[in-house]
Amino acid sequence: MGLPAGPRRRTPGLRREEAAQLAFISTEYYTRLEQARGPRPSREVLAGLARALRLSNAERSHLHHLAGAPPGPPPGPSREVRQSVLDLLQRLPQAAVIVTSAAYEVIAWNDLAAALMEDFSALPRRHRNLVRRVFLGPHPQGRRLYGVSDANAFARTSARRLRATAARYPDDPEVTELVGDLLAGSEDFAQLWASHDVGAEPTLCKTFQHPLVGPVTVNCDVLDITDRDQQVVIYTAVPGSPSEEALRLLSVIGTQRMDVEH
Repeated sequence: MGLPAGPRRRTPGLRREEAAQLAFISTEYYTRLEQARGPRPSREVLAGLARALRLSNAERSHLHHLAGAPPGPPPGPSREVRQSVLDLLQRLPQAAVIVTSAAYEVIAWNDLAAALMEDFSALPRRHRNLVRRVFLGPHPQGRRLYGVSDANAFARTSARRLRATAARYPDDPEVTELVGDLLAGSEDFAQLWASHDVGAEPTLCKTFQHPLVGPVTVNCDVLDITDRDQQVVIYTAVPGSPSEEALRLLSVIGTQRMDVEH
């Protein structure tokens, strides 16, 4: 949370001085705000409080309206995944599940997703981004985006959605850097970006070409987490199909496949 480690506390949550520290304001000012005795806080102070308290976009907006200062654009795509969503990932052991941010960063995943796609825990954050991966690589063994059958369609859709994301978060340095890297490194992305198309092409079924178990055909279902501007992507195989058997094998093999690719 950005605070130094300390002794175990009796009750959960932030102390008053800790919340003030994370919001970059004095404890005295925080106390006055808490007791409705302080001057109307600025947008910057409200943004600091929202960050310190880890408010969702809806909670952040409510805080601003309570203070009489309508919020500006959100500072950047949320990377905080609700605990209930993290629990859901673990309760679907026969499905490969990832959570992506509005900028296509994989911010949560279960073990089967790591076995099917990549061991995301072994990668730095910038390399967990799917739109970066599809346009800039790497493509081990010539397999673009894990050898998925709809890589070209995903590339088109991701470029369109990233344009909409950049419009929602115009001041986020990571989104700006991502777009800049893609424009500089991929002619395909630059052409799609210039088209100004913000449509979407949902893909309901796709096939991964896995280096150990071969083709794995899965249904793809996407759940929107609206308040966090995130998506839960669930890959499942048809019961009784060879792909279901392949997923079962991958659940045993785990991320050993990384030795094959790297």
